[in-house]
Amino acid sequence: MRKRQVVVRRTEDSSQRSVVKYGECQKNHAANVGGYAVDGCREFMASSEEGTNGALTCAACGCHRNFHKRELVETETVSECSNGT
Repeated sequence: MRKRQVVVRRTEDSSQRSVVKYGECQKNHAANVGGYAVDGCREFMASSEEGTNGALTCAACGCHRNFHKRELVETETVSECSNGT
């Protein structure tokens, strides 16, 4: 079963929410030899439940969440008003 880490931030306006997703891993595994090589991990998946140390470690590549590309996705909630007619 794949786990996906999604952080939801609420803004002052209750109709708008910002969702933070963590995408592909950008850790340079060949930096110590002067090269550039990434492991190909496409998406952050938490190793364990939220609130534990493992929640910040990717189950696929073993890197910390900070090495994964942060993608901010803004979503807008639209509420429908019912008319009394």
